[in-house]
Amino acid sequence: MASYCSCRLIPEATGRRFNVLDYGADGNGKIDATPAFQKAWGHFCRASEEMPTLEVPAGKTFLLKSVSFSGPCMSKNPHVLIEGTIVAPNSFDSWDDDDYEKWIGFTASIGLIVDGGGRFDGRGEAWWKACNDNDSACSKRRQALHFNKCNGLRLSNLHHVNSQKGHISINACDDVEVSNLQILAPDESPNTDGIDISESNHVNIHDSFIGTGDDCIAINGFSTSINVTSVQCGPGHGISIGSLGKDGAYETVEEVHVKSCAFKGTQNGVRIKTWESGSGYVRKITFEDITFVNSENPIIIDQQYNPNGNRGSSGIKISDVTYRNVQGSSADEVAIALNCAGRAACTNIVMDNVKITSSNPGKQIRASCNNAMGTAISASPTVPCLSS
Repeated sequence: MASYCSCRLIPEATGRRFNVLDYGADGNGKIDATPAFQKAWGHFCRASEEMPTLEVPAGKTFLLKSVSFSGPCMSKNPHVLIEGTIVAPNSFDSWDDDDYEKWIGFTASIGLIVDGGGRFDGRGEAWWKACNDNDSACSKRRQALHFNKCNGLRLSNLHHVNSQKGHISINACDDVEVSNLQILAPDESPNTDGIDISESNHVNIHDSFIGTGDDCIAINGFSTSINVTSVQCGPGHGISIGSLGKDGAYETVEEVHVKSCAFKGTQNGVRIKTWESGSGYVRKITFEDITFVNSENPIIIDQQYNPNGNRGSSGIKISDVTYRNVQGSSADEVAIALNCAGRAACTNIVMDNVKITSSNPGKQIRASCNNAMGTAISASPTVPCLSS
């Protein structure tokens, strides 16, 4: 199994410190601190010493509207130290911009370090209600924290809660380490993914707790060498590859390794989902040392994914997928579902020491499969389409 090791050590802070309080932020959580943060970022990003620090101090709460922090910065290791709390406006009319993509964005900040034990609070309750009520405001939800082209990103030791939409998105980044995060939102909050990854390489996520209303982690198109280790997931929709291929898109994902992860009360466990109209491939995937507790759909490949219910035939090829040392309990009768399409099918699917039982005493569980080929070295329930 291929693995990725993050080898860049984070240096100790040695440069100047740029405290947002010194730039006009008052820290009461009621007055817009966005201009003060932007001014502080401008000075911080131009600092050329080894490791300047942008400080968001403990014991303070800062109200931020949509804001983008752009690099590249002069320093090789710009450090954003978040010890306080950052909150979003909690009403629709408090946002005075048309950027509906993100709340806080970092772009082209190479070597960026973001840590400190602080908290991001998206205060998304009003937007969740709008979605449930089919209100137009639902379409104006923002991703909370967005990283774009931030190679060498180190994100750790932070709390993220109640985003309007997804909590963290990582796009077009290489050499990323994410660790010791706590990401929380109610299980009924719509589309509140924990971490979304797209067009990124060499991403290492570990030692984190994610419980939201959607995917704990979603690995999207053109991502390679993604490692997820020691993540606790639940509630939520599990750890997903995809969805891929929407609207006929060509997309690829390969070299994804999920290890030593636990799922509790999730709607899905480990999932691969591709749209019926797409093309491309998913390959070289391992799920190892996985535990389920009362999870629905513990193991699922859906090559005809469509939330709208229309089914077709997927052209995204899925191959070389291994499930090794997987155990636990299923809330569903079908614990293993390999729903592969005839046109592309799923090949070299390996079940190696898989043992899933029902979370309902006395109930039987089963596996279902269609157009899947591979080997079951040891699997319970029996997977009929895989050779033993």
